[in-house]
Amino acid sequence: MNRKSYPFILIRKAVFFPTEKVPLVLEGQDVINTVNGAIKEDGFIVAAFQKNGDMSSIGVLGKILQFWSLAPSIMGIILEGKARVRISRVFKEGEIEKAETEELVLRNRESAKLQAFSRNIFDQFRDLVRLSGNLPLFLVEEIQKSNVSPESLGYIVASILNLDFKEKLKLLELIDLEKWLEIVNRHLAEELNIIKAEKKIQDEVEKEVGKTQKDFILRERMKAIEKELGLNEENQDYDLLEKKIKRAMMPKEAEEVAFKELHRLRSMPATSAEAPYIRTYLDWLTELPWSIRDRSVLDLPRAKEILDEDHYGLEKVKERIIESLAVQKLTKGRSGPTIMCFVGPPGTGKTSVGKSIARALNRKFFRLSLGGIRDEAEIRGHRRTYVGAMPGRIIQGIKTAGAKNPVFMLDEIDKMGADFKGDPSSALLEVLDPEQNRSFSDHYLEIPFDLSEVFFISTANVSDTVPETLRDRMEIIEFFGYTDEEKFQIAKNFLIPKVLTNNGLDPELLRIEEGALKKIINKYTREAGVRNLERRLAEISRKVARGIAEKQGREKTVVTEANLADFLGPEEFEVTMREAKDEVGISTGIAWTPSGGEIIFVEATIVPGRGRLILTGQLGETMKESAKAALSFIRSKSQELKFDPAFYKDSDIHIHVPSGAIPKDGPSAGIAIAASLASILTDREVKKEVALTGEITLSGKVLKVGGIKEKVLAAHRAGVETIILPKDNENNLQDVPPEVKERLSFRFVSHMDEVLEIALKL
Repeated sequence: MNRKSYPFILIRKAVFFPTEKVPLVLEGQDVINTVNGAIKEDGFIVAAFQKNGDMSSIGVLGKILQFWSLAPSIMGIILEGKARVRISRVFKEGEIEKAETEELVLRNRESAKLQAFSRNIFDQFRDLVRLSGNLPLFLVEEIQKSNVSPESLGYIVASILNLDFKEKLKLLELIDLEKWLEIVNRHLAEELNIIKAEKKIQDEVEKEVGKTQKDFILRERMKAIEKELGLNEENQDYDLLEKKIKRAMMPKEAEEVAFKELHRLRSMPATSAEAPYIRTYLDWLTELPWSIRDRSVLDLPRAKEILDEDHYGLEKVKERIIESLAVQKLTKGRSGPTIMCFVGPPGTGKTSVGKSIARALNRKFFRLSLGGIRDEAEIRGHRRTYVGAMPGRIIQGIKTAGAKNPVFMLDEIDKMGADFKGDPSSALLEVLDPEQNRSFSDHYLEIPFDLSEVFFISTANVSDTVPETLRDRMEIIEFFGYTDEEKFQIAKNFLIPKVLTNNGLDPELLRIEEGALKKIINKYTREAGVRNLERRLAEISRKVARGIAEKQGREKTVVTEANLADFLGPEEFEVTMREAKDEVGISTGIAWTPSGGEIIFVEATIVPGRGRLILTGQLGETMKESAKAALSFIRSKSQELKFDPAFYKDSDIHIHVPSGAIPKDGPSAGIAIAASLASILTDREVKKEVALTGEITLSGKVLKVGGIKEKVLAAHRAGVETIILPKDNENNLQDVPPEVKERLSFRFVSHMDEVLEIALKL
């Protein structure tokens, strides 16, 4: 057997056959030396192929047709395959890699079956060239004219087939020519079937769409291909949607609408502008918890334990919540829960009580802030005809909660507005009315959703600004301000552990003594709730945390009364905020504000003028009217009080309420204004330890006012000793903590004469 040696190269990522011309880019000085050696001889070179990390035993003898240099160590060549050879060994001759080869002897080179395969391959190859349009027709003519051998025909056809590396390498190593042609024939038949299918698909698509819709044609062609291969992802998507609709367990009406929309989605082109909107709508319908409920636990002792664990005080609030839960337990949920509205100053625990209710019931908690909402669509949602339409916040909250019976808190219900876009409070009527919310209608869904199992709670700072129709559907539960003792216990048991955890500290690193804590309450905060108190404690914790981080030490810090100013700076409030001494024309009133009770000082003086009444201090209309009524009453008592009834002819009376930055309104300061006027006109001092609240009439009657607990607590914080209250408010003292009542003296009056007798010095 003839053996010959040729220059040798190893190709890693490609396989080619005899008769095939291939461009190659070769890299490496050794390879370039080998190629240059082949060019200098006769241009013949043997190419072997890498197989599973090893070299193939069968290679292709090729002729270098063209070559060019691309870089110092890179060159390109065009190589034409001439024959297959068996490589017996590889060796190096100088700088040239060489391979010793021998002629490859093929089996079955002459047989009738071989001729049959050859003819069949030629016929199929001719059809493939005609149908594909990617191969030149003259190639078929050249093969026919040249009367090529079955072996060469097999090489030509194998080189144009869409085979991967492993399949080509397997063909290359076949010795049995009959087997070779059989494999080529099978691959050629598969390729021809694919071309025919593509042609059929193309013809079908072109009949359905116009030639000008190029983009649409490409999409439809892709669909047709997926349909032919059984890989229609879009249909799978629709099938998944159908399963989600069935799993959602919607009411029958909602399910019918969902299937109707799904049918519309299936029937419209994927490029339709309406398709994404329908898809989004179906996503909303399938993701809402139509039948998903939290397993509610109505264990009253456990509920009371949780409420006591989370909150100090608030006994009446806790009692009312337990009563509501007891009713739910006895009626087994048939009686819809009463809509409770927590009303009170900021920081008194309204929102956190709602969270505790959810924990006690083992339900999800969702909080929706209504402050500043002015658009009805925020509650009811937008119609689907609008771009970017979405359900309202109620439905969004239910979806977020993931259950149809969460504890749903409507926060700051008193701060909603109304404008030309509608009144959101009117939309809330349907949400909060137990007779209507069983079929709440959201404009986006257009399908009733049952809200009757939702435990709604609302919060407000003041009930006066809540629309009357909404108040009628809710039970107002008052959250009063805390006493100093209550604040102390809350800080000790709740706030300090929370603040330490939030700032990465523990009791071993920071301890706040009781005296320091009381000083923070008395001299650094003045509020009905405990929000500012928590901020002050957090301020101390941050300073300690910074010191530990900078020094990288873990020394314990003790905050005492003596070093408290090092952490919080100078004191902001005096413990006693009443007047330092008895003065003429200055009385101490008590007022109610959304943030709790406040004491106010009413000052009156007489200046030369023309009988005008001057009012300053940012007073509201109601307070101005109280001042006028008080002046008229005092003038009517000129003989009894012994002052000149004509004093006003040459004088102006100026009434001023300091703290002008704080708006003040309401009738509560009526008797305080009257006392101040009586003092300045009779030159009798007002007792500094007496605080007054009550509305006055022209006849001198003292009428009932509200916010008694907050006002009493404010007076107590200010160091007042005696409080004058309207007689009709005597029953309201039951809301005042016993420890506060013990430290104060209460005088109940029904007429202004009694007020003057108590408040003015003789």
